[in-house]
Amino acid sequence: MNQNGMMEGMSGLGGMMWGMGLYGLLTLVLIVLLVAALIKYLFFNKRQSKTDE
Repeated sequence: MNQNGMMEGMSGLGGMMWGMGLYGLLTLVLIVLLVAALIKYLFFNKRQSKTDE
């Protein structure tokens, strides 16, 4: 009975870890995209202001 209880607990913990991992991965992807968009926006603004002058 102890083994079954431990296995159920581990699978439940594994499911929670997968969920947290997915949320962490999505958050990381969003942060990377936001940073990339910000850098691209800043570089494009600099290029446009140089060409305007």
